[in-house]
Amino acid sequence: MAELHELSALELGKRIATGEISSEEAVRHFAGRIEASSHAPGAFLTLNLDDALARSRAFDEDAARARRAGEVPASPLAGVPTAIKDLNPTPGIRTTFGSYACRDLVPEAGDNIVVRMQAAGLISLGKTNTPEFGTSCYTENALGPAAETPWRAGHMAGGSSGGAATAVAAGLVPLAHGSDGGGSIRIPASCCGLFGFKPSRGRISPAPAYGDPMGLATAGALSRDVRDAAALIDVLAGREPGDPYWAPEATGSFLSACQEAPGRLRIARFSRPIITEAQVHPDCLAAYESMRALLESLGHEVVEIEAPIGPDAAPAFEVCWSVLTALAPLPADQEDDLMPITRWLMDRGRSTGAVEFGRALVELRQIAARALEALAPYDAVLTPTLAQPPLEVGAIRDDEDPHADFEAQKRFSPFTSAWNVTGMPAVSIPTAVSGSGLPIGTMLAGRPGEDHALFSLAAQIETATGFPAWRAPGV
Repeated sequence: MAELHELSALELGKRIATGEISSEEAVRHFAGRIEASSHAPGAFLTLNLDDALARSRAFDEDAARARRAGEVPASPLAGVPTAIKDLNPTPGIRTTFGSYACRDLVPEAGDNIVVRMQAAGLISLGKTNTPEFGTSCYTENALGPAAETPWRAGHMAGGSSGGAATAVAAGLVPLAHGSDGGGSIRIPASCCGLFGFKPSRGRISPAPAYGDPMGLATAGALSRDVRDAAALIDVLAGREPGDPYWAPEATGSFLSACQEAPGRLRIARFSRPIITEAQVHPDCLAAYESMRALLESLGHEVVEIEAPIGPDAAPAFEVCWSVLTALAPLPADQEDDLMPITRWLMDRGRSTGAVEFGRALVELRQIAARALEALAPYDAVLTPTLAQPPLEVGAIRDDEDPHADFEAQKRFSPFTSAWNVTGMPAVSIPTAVSGSGLPIGTMLAGRPGEDHALFSLAAQIETATGFPAWRAPGV
């Protein structure tokens, strides 16, 4: 019989719903793995295991009453252990935003993500590691150890949802919440051999902070399979009254979309890096070519196109990214506690004038419009996720030269931010392993608002390939 951490989140939720196991049993199992795991310090910045056990016991009491009354659980993930990225305020739980400057912050209220996850009955075991204010594609900060891919010691988990990816890939939680403003779900998914889903702009409400005026960032999911991610997006999706934009309502659940055949699709593809000149590793290109062959074998038409966004988009994106960093919730008089890359981006953002920022924002929207027009004839777009397999921890970080650090980040992840600019849904699918035994993801983006269609295609790919076999590392 499979151990609890070997089950999918949905399988675990089904057993909890029927009373075969309790939520408390599940929480204790994963808590034990966390306490014994060498990966835990890089995966979590704060653990709240006692609180999780108390919540699970209360959940079990309510669930027993609901079963007797014939009531349906709040979601198929009710009672399942999970984790919340440490960029999301959680009431009564330390929330650091990955920054030493916020090391003692304990919010009184949670944001929309936390509220929805708790309402669905998910039990968070802790706050997952993230780079300072989520600004980097690697997860290294001044609070503790770096997040590493469980596939090989000393190699990066990616960022900024690196702790979430480490936790899921190491079997410390069955699935986890992440967020993505330039690739921050898809990058760690690729580095950790996971499925990572970034929804369409407006699919998930950013309430109540509304801290990203550019609309680049969104919450999303990291999981070992497509259906688990769909179930979590079902929990998180939906608008709030104050939202500045929202995606059209989906017909049916995203989980049900995974059972639907996608039909014959027309899929564009390109492998030229977008935001900078970069060499794409042969193993990443091989994975990309294998995905093209698989899609064609499934009956889809794959069309080679020119990249609809070029390196000329980078300056406008960088202005907006630096302004977004400057808006981070930095406590007063804590500048000296910032990491060099954060201080460099903040200084750049603060020195940006209103007219310069306005022009960059308009230019970014015009770039997105041209790209969306060019991609309108296609149902999806195929690219590599990253230009390289996971690098060693510290390979990108350069505290002495933050500009060089930022340029290295662009060369490592030259594809992902395009779909934040356009607002399209995008996934990294774990379809390959490098010649040296490290995971490689391949990326698909869908039409804006058509997240259900992207889930359907991803589920078809998963069924056809099985994804590289996942085995939880020893603890």
